[in-house]
Amino acid sequence: MAQASQTTKSRKNSAYKNLMSIHWWMFNCYIILFMGGAFMSRLPREVFGRNLLYDFHKSVGVLTMALLTWRILTLLRVWWKKYTKRLPKYSSQWIQKVALHTSLYIFMWAVPISGFFFSNSFQNNNVRFFGVTLPDLFPQNSDLVDLACIIHERIEKKPESLMP
Repeated sequence: MAQASQTTKSRKNSAYKNLMSIHWWMFNCYIILFMGGAFMSRLPREVFGRNLLYDFHKSVGVLTMALLTWRILTLLRVWWKKYTKRLPKYSSQWIQKVALHTSLYIFMWAVPISGFFFSNSFQNNNVRFFGVTLPDLFPQNSDLVDLACIIHERIEKKPESLMP
């Protein structure tokens, strides 16, 4: 009898399932990106297959950007449904959670965008998604290659190192 009176709200709706699925796909992509990036950055230029590794790294970065976009759109849809019914209880804890998650999403976005900046600064048409050449987001500029490299590596390794 006690069990019948205690009904818990199930979080098995389609939006939650989508978010969890995207979460784990992104987790795996970021593990591949961080471990692969750390390994690749130590490889000498003359190593066979180095360019293939870089192309794979860029492809996974593009996939991660697509998944992140899907995740953000799903979150916005959930927020819209939730907060059009009733406004959130604005508290310092709620604001801290929103600020933390917003900063995490900004850094999840900034790492691949800085990789695009690095690749595009180095050479035109330098980012491929599993063999398909993607349009450049930034113009080629050999003067910015070193800066782009530093930005990409610092955001990835230590976001706080960008602070003045």
